Amino acid sequence: MTETISSESRLKVYPSMDELPQEEQALIQAAQASALRAYAKYSQFQVGAALRLEDGKIITGNNQENACYPAGLCAERVAFFAAKSQYPELAIKAVAVVAKRAEDEIFRAASPCGSCRQVMSEYENNQEDPIQLYMMDAEGKIYESASIENLLPFKFSEASLGNT
Repeated sequence: MTETISSESRLKVYPSMDELPQEEQALIQAAQASALRAYAKYSQFQVGAALRLEDGKIITGNNQENACYPAGLCAERVAFFAAKSQYPELAIKAVAVVAKRAEDEIFRAASPCGSCRQVMSEYENNQEDPIQLYMMDAEGKIYESASIENLLPFKFSEASLGNT
């Protein structure tokens, strides 16, 4: 007999950034500022990420492109790798991700790619504490996920390797 399983992602939607606490507003603003510094020579698509560590530090990252496309790196992974290389003992509490086309003034919703979801999930699993995710769309709405697990419910993890 076959069985059906399902997964549900739950996101909280805020009508505007003004509805968020100051701490989250600052995180999104840091992601926006980082996006403007992206090296997006080929795609002209600027992505910024900002992480808030448990001590309140904000670490940013932006997409870094390369003429050999696979050699580039997404904003989220730049930020996560920087945070853990500089502050390995600090948990990551939240991440904001924003994106815009270089010629646009407006930021749009940009959901992290599969590779970035996997990396974020790895750090969330290792710290055994959820990481909140914030994304903003072109209308200014803010989407909040209480955990990376909402974006990657059937994730590959240490348990998949049979190590736990």
